[in-house]
Amino acid sequence: CVMEYFIYLAIMALSTYLIRAIPFVLVRKRIENRFLRSFLHYIPVACLTAMTFPAILYTTDNPISGALGLVVAVILALFNKSLIVVAAAACLGVFLTEQILRFL
Repeated sequence: CVMEYFIYLAIMALSTYLIRAIPFVLVRKRIENRFLRSFLHYIPVACLTAMTFPAILYTTDNPISGALGLVVAVILALFNKSLIVVAAAACLGVFLTEQILRFL
């Protein structure tokens, strides 16, 4: 049982490493195509958004409170507030909404 764990761990580590290492091995020169460079530039943002957005809505007791926290965060971010202020206000918005929804 312990040996199987280490075999699975080694396979996962190798597959994760290969996914990251293969592009470095295959692409040795600088990418000159503006479209491809722009596309590759936005991949991390798109992946992070795809992973984070569902968690924002569905980790709270009610998706309404998650949506309100998201709205608060977006509004404060548009006004160039610091990350701490945005995160704290979003958490406070979610907390207050959860408390209000318990009484309804």
